[in-house]
Amino acid sequence: MSDQPRNLTGLDALQRLKEGNDRFASNVRSLDVLLSHAQRGELAKGQNPFAIILGCSDSRVPAEMVFDQGFGSLFVIRVAGNIVAPSQIGSIEYAATRYNTRLVVVMGHTNCGAVNATIEELRNKQRSPSSNLMSIVQRIAPAVATLMDTPLNDDPEALIKHAVRANIRTATSHLRHGSAILEHLIANEGLLVVSAEYSLETGKVDFFDLDLNLGEKVANVERLMS
Repeated sequence: MSDQPRNLTGLDALQRLKEGNDRFASNVRSLDVLLSHAQRGELAKGQNPFAIILGCSDSRVPAEMVFDQGFGSLFVIRVAGNIVAPSQIGSIEYAATRYNTRLVVVMGHTNCGAVNATIEELRNKQRSPSSNLMSIVQRIAPAVATLMDTPLNDDPEALIKHAVRANIRTATSHLRHGSAILEHLIANEGLLVVSAEYSLETGKVDFFDLDLNLGEKVANVERLMS
């Protein structure tokens, strides 16, 4: 079994995730991943994840499976609606600085329940009796509300599709510009923060909204995304 990758660049880590998702969507598993449970004892001594995933809590979107990765490969934060709050930012800052991880992926998914709940709250104009649930809705609402002032509001299927993407982009932007630590890593140490959407229907992950002002060549990004 190959050793855990160390200090991958953001683009190299992104390529590894893309290859893993291709395997997953094709119902193929890596032998290294299947045998990774054997590393459990070794990993008790420490970890070195090559990518950080901020994803939704939805039971159908487990990041390790979606990207066909094993023990110790990914540092995963999951929260309904893949929202960004201080605890999520702190977790990402920790992994990026402690483990020199150079890729952060904000991954939402099609037909997200938290986004749907936000649309329902905005339409009904009635606050949920749960203040905890409202704390999630309130973080998603700004990305959704502007779409509801367009013709998309009359097309529920199109609205949820665009709202999911808008919410992902908002979270990605928040990470890029809402933390002095992450801003420094992006500007000076090659940290890549990208958006992604997982399709519940196909099993494929679509990476998008790459920030090209990171010292990486556009040609390499285009090659990766082709």
